[in-house]
Amino acid sequence: MRIDVLTIFPEMFSAMNASIIARAKDAGLVDIKVNDIREYSASKHRNTDDYPFGGGAGMLMTAQPIADAIKAVTAEPYTGLRILMSPRGVSLTQELANTLKNQPALMILCGHYEGVDERIVEKYIDLEISIGDYVLTGGEIPAMVLIDCVTRLLDGVLGDEESHQEESFSDDYLLEYPQYTRPRKFEGMAVPEVLLSGHHAEIEAWRRQQRLLITAKRRPDLLAKANLSKRERDWLKEQGF
Repeated sequence: MRIDVLTIFPEMFSAMNASIIARAKDAGLVDIKVNDIREYSASKHRNTDDYPFGGGAGMLMTAQPIADAIKAVTAEPYTGLRILMSPRGVSLTQELANTLKNQPALMILCGHYEGVDERIVEKYIDLEISIGDYVLTGGEIPAMVLIDCVTRLLDGVLGDEESHQEESFSDDYLLEYPQYTRPRKFEGMAVPEVLLSGHHAEIEAWRRQQRLLITAKRRPDLLAKANLSKRERDWLKEQGF
C-alpha cells in the first residue's frame, strides 16, 4: 500500500520511522511519503493560510497550495482514496480500518488552524475521518493514528496473523480479555489458575467470559452489535448486566 501524507509539519511524522511501522516500510509492505504543503504554495513567502471570509477566530488553510499538492501526489490515474482528517468526519473504527486496508493507496490531508477551505473538500476529498469527539491543534496526530491502525492490518506486517483476530473492536465487537506473563505472582496478585492449567477448552471459555464481562462493564453499547448466544446473554444477566 502507498500512503501519501499532506501536511505543513512534516517533521512530526518522524514517529513513523520506529517500531512496527518502520519494519513494515523496510519490508516494502507500505510506502509512506510525507509531503510538505508549503512547497506547493504560489505565495512568495510560501504562505498556506489566510483570514476566513465572513470573519471569525483564527486562520484557514488556503485552497491553492493544497489543491496543487493533491494533484501532484494523486496524478491520474489514481485509484486510491483521498482522506481529510477532520473532527466532523466519520468515526475511525476497526471496521473502517479493515475496509481501508484493501485500498491500493491512501492520500491523507492534515488540516490545521481552523480547517481548510471548503472548496478543497468539495472537489478533492473522498472521505473525512475523525478519531474522536474532541478537537486537536491539527490533523497530523490523527493521521498517524489512522496510518498505524491501517498498516498493522496489512498482510505480513504483524508477526502473528492471529494477533488481531481477538483484539478489542474485532469483528465480534467484544473488548479483549486480560493477559498475563511471568512471574506467576506479583505484589500479592496471582495469575488466574485456569491459565496455568494447560486445558485449552477451559482457557478459551474463560477468555470468552472475560471479554463479555469487560465489554459489559466498559462498553455496553458494543454488546448490542455483538453476536452473542442466548446462553451468553443469560449468563451476563446472572452477572448483573
